Amino acid sequence: MKSLLTVHDEEQALIKAAQHGDLNAFNALILRYQNLLFGIALRMLNDEDVASDAVQEALISAFSKLNSFRGGSLRSWLARVTVNACYDEMRRKRRQREVPMEQFNMEGEEVEDMSWMIDPAARPEEQYESFELESAIQRSLSQLTPAYREALILVDIEGLSYEEASIAARVPVGTVKSRLARARLQMRSNLQGNQDILPAQYSVGMAQHLCI
Repeated sequence: MKSLLTVHDEEQALIKAAQHGDLNAFNALILRYQNLLFGIALRMLNDEDVASDAVQEALISAFSKLNSFRGGSLRSWLARVTVNACYDEMRRKRRQREVPMEQFNMEGEEVEDMSWMIDPAARPEEQYESFELESAIQRSLSQLTPAYREALILVDIEGLSYEEASIAARVPVGTVKSRLARARLQMRSNLQGNQDILPAQYSVGMAQHLCI
């Protein structure tokens, strides 16, 4: 098992090579963080295809701007580039003003297509509960303002530290903490009507256990 120092040195070597145009080195770096970046984009945008597009744009931007990276946490820097790409997608969507093809349940209520979140190996009742829980959480996330959603995703879901989230969001640590506190309160309020589908551990401090 490599020591932390060796892993750090290896990453620094890859960064330097990528800054000199080595695409293979850049790809090696991205393999370490691709799940994080896609997770951020997916929760921010709530659409797999749009999230994939945002991550693709973020990676293109990251490669072209890698010389501007002056050290520190590469994870935070890449997260910031991804968040910026997500906001670009949001602005593009608003400009286009497209009318989405919504889906409806048997009661005629609009529902989101969250079927990709279901574990195919689970029993039918478990699949349904998982689907309902993920749908409730994602709907609640979508109701947050983008800044609050960003803070909650970076810290509570993707596990970045306050300092890393501060770099990613380009705001002071105090602002991250303030936004996160408000986001947690809003999430708790938004999920109050879904107590019947929330596992026991989600009932107390539910916004602190969103990474399910």
